[in-house]
Amino acid sequence: MAARKLSERQQRIAKARQASQREKLSHGENGDESELRTGRVVSNYGKRLIVEDELGRLIDCHFRQNLGAIVCGDKVVWRPEGDGTGTVVALEPRSSLLVRPQRHGKPRPVAANIDQLLVTSAPVPPLDTRLLDRYLVAARLLGIDAGIVVNKWDLATTDLREELEDKLAVYRQIGYPLFFTSTRKDIGLAPLAAQLRDHTSIFVGLSGVGKSSLINALVPDAELRIGAISEASRQGRHTTTTARLYHLPEGGDVIDSPGVREFGLWEITPREASQGFVEFDPFVSQCRFRDCRHQQEPGCAVREAVESGQIDAQRYQSYLQILNGTGN
Repeated sequence: MAARKLSERQQRIAKARQASQREKLSHGENGDESELRTGRVVSNYGKRLIVEDELGRLIDCHFRQNLGAIVCGDKVVWRPEGDGTGTVVALEPRSSLLVRPQRHGKPRPVAANIDQLLVTSAPVPPLDTRLLDRYLVAARLLGIDAGIVVNKWDLATTDLREELEDKLAVYRQIGYPLFFTSTRKDIGLAPLAAQLRDHTSIFVGLSGVGKSSLINALVPDAELRIGAISEASRQGRHTTTTARLYHLPEGGDVIDSPGVREFGLWEITPREASQGFVEFDPFVSQCRFRDCRHQQEPGCAVREAVESGQIDAQRYQSYLQILNGTGN
């Protein structure tokens, strides 16, 4: 899974497609314009979507194939049908898009309009800071906020807690919020809930770190929501869905999707690799060469900052691994 920033050409194509959709709507090519409604996709399965309308009702919808892939979090225009279902006729512009790379064919979109990514780990397996850095780079390149969650904190010994806190101290120093949580012992959930407020967030990380448990703890009516979505889909509770969007009690949303829990970086340019490390920002413009890769080039302000301790050496090694394609 990758946080994907569309190229300029892809952005132009997407904008042209959306403009065409809006023009068709304005000319009444999708039926009576007064019947059109707006909504948000809260789940998708196969060729159908569950759209939440302005009143919070869940509508089973199909969508026109010329719209391309529509995923959880998308904002859409839809038309009610006589049988209580609906038809999605247009896709609103996206602020962000998470996609899953595929071995053959185009990357597959899995969630849209995310504005916060929570990188989640646990005391066991041991924290992999290289993986953590790849998540954070992906979030920054996409232009969304990121935070770090260490779940199952109650299982960590005192020594392990001190070790993890020391290892993560550099991330707090460069501006990433840290949360140490336990759903069993109700540790750290209130600060995490406050961080999620008024955002559309997604948890990512390796399997077994308790992402679903966190969502269940933060969304008390998660099971009711699953039941309502399943009823709207007419497929039963065990329908396999790509993703589900939940509303948080104090405001904001969280998307739970197996497709976005684990991801790696796409191939990125040296410039993008550098942009992904927030602590490089004050130094990049001071390098002697504009195309400096921050490796062996003379007059590199980034390397000088590493040598002087202004940039953490381990984070710099993560940068080199990503730059040279060995960090995925």
